[in-house]
Amino acid sequence: MLIPHPLLGPRDAQEFTYLGDARLLDRPDGLAEDAEASFFDHVYLRDNPAGLHRELWFHEQGDRSWLVVTRDTVTHEILGAELARDLVLRNRGAA
Repeated sequence: MLIPHPLLGPRDAQEFTYLGDARLLDRPDGLAEDAEASFFDHVYLRDNPAGLHRELWFHEQGDRSWLVVTRDTVTHEILGAELARDLVLRNRGAA
């Protein structure tokens, strides 16, 4: 499986480590009144989707970047990848 790295081009998936659901980037507010329950849900509750899913991948054998990869979990087709850093910065600007 080839992952389209936004800076380095297509890279073999063996260069990466899969780290789970990309929603891990959306941490709850630690100062909110329901912070304990929100963090429990954030850390322990996961979906197991069939179809389109956004995943975190770490380029361990390369430039050590974090990517958010959009992948179809049924066909394993990769529809795109972006740097997690860019995604987080873009979402902060929108908030």
